[in-house]
Amino acid sequence: MAQVIQLHEVPSLREKVSEEEWALRVELAAVYRLVARFGWDDGIFTHSSVRLPGRDHHFLINPYGHLFSEVCASNLVKIDVDGNVLDDSPYEVIKAGFVIHSAIHMSRGDAMCVIHTHTNAGMAVSAQKDGLLPLNQKSMGFYNRLAYHDYQGISNDTEERDSIVRDLGNHHSMILRNHGLLCTGRTIAEAFQHIRYLQHACELQLMAQASGAELIIPPKEVCEHAASQFDGDGAPRGGDQFAAFVRMLDREEPDYKH
Repeated sequence: MAQVIQLHEVPSLREKVSEEEWALRVELAAVYRLVARFGWDDGIFTHSSVRLPGRDHHFLINPYGHLFSEVCASNLVKIDVDGNVLDDSPYEVIKAGFVIHSAIHMSRGDAMCVIHTHTNAGMAVSAQKDGLLPLNQKSMGFYNRLAYHDYQGISNDTEERDSIVRDLGNHHSMILRNHGLLCTGRTIAEAFQHIRYLQHACELQLMAQASGAELIIPPKEVCEHAASQFDGDGAPRGGDQFAAFVRMLDREEPDYKH
């Protein structure tokens, strides 16, 4: 059984890690709390991770057995690309999370953060043959910029890493068919913005389809123009929005920073 330590009993790592690592721990813990707050969690399953500075590709991931509302900066687990838990952490990690996240962190230097969810809306769209449709402004941000990965069973086999990397290519977001959603970012804030927009796009698609009305899909050139606007240098990268959500956590769930 996974060891779960109550938040008030978790030893603080603030003085035991570098300032840079601590800052990343705090931001990633905020992601877990926000995923839980917005209802995108799946009990103790799914993961968000951040790669730590250095050539070893070490990264932080959640402790197995914890609800996302129980994740804090000090109980995040540091692991290597082989899934070994580092720094004498008392916590375990689940292999499926290690396989998916290590594949991306090892292969994509720009993928500092990886967020993976099993939301009902995301899983529903992942089961649709045509995938995400360009029905709204948020979904158009992914137009011709969204990867797909076919389901191969629970991701416990490290051999699946090659196909995950190949299918993701140079995209920042991917639908895991019959499984869920995955987004990356050059920063934690950027990855969070991608997953938030992709989640909303899936929800809106299901709502539009459920209405029974004929759907309007804009011309390809309009969809591409909208997507390019999201790519532009002046497009928001999620920093201000993520900071606003973090301020909310600071007021209402400050123990995420423990």
